[in-house]
Amino acid sequence: MTDDDTAPDPGTAVRVRVNGAVHELQVPGRLSLADALRERLHLTGTHLGCEHGVCGACTVLVDDRPVRSCITLAAACDGSDVVTVEGLAGPVADAVREAFAAEHGLQCGFCTSGMLMTAVDVVTRRPDATPDDIRHELGGNLCRCTGYVNIVRAITRAAADLGTITADAGTAVTIGGRA
Repeated sequence: MTDDDTAPDPGTAVRVRVNGAVHELQVPGRLSLADALRERLHLTGTHLGCEHGVCGACTVLVDDRPVRSCITLAAACDGSDVVTVEGLAGPVADAVREAFAAEHGLQCGFCTSGMLMTAVDVVTRRPDATPDDIRHELGGNLCRCTGYVNIVRAITRAAADLGTITADAGTAVTIGGRA
């Protein structure tokens, strides 16, 4: 055994783009992306719920894919592009935020950041998603307020407002008098 065996972990150098800004961090090998975002970069919009990757409150986009930041190691994100709820921008994000407000999809707010991240992913990746598809896509995001009906309506509305889907009369989606 040498003195180096008991030395503290010096960490790993990580270069990551977060919400468009490049950050160079020295992170311990076991630091989660969520903790790095919240504690190192002070981006507290990413919430920690279960810390086991089950509830989805910590969802962020890494290289345009939703990930559970509580079970993603910060060191594994070296060279990645990360978007948090604070960095959501553009027409899809605007439509999703407006639809969540209009459809009362915000509830208590604890799950909202993860729901918004997943919603932006769904509207972007599956622009023709049906309400059943949206419910399936939200399977990794838990809402303790049981506001799923309003959240699904909000995502459907955002996609419709963007003109990416047309509501099918057979699915009985009616939002504010629009089919």
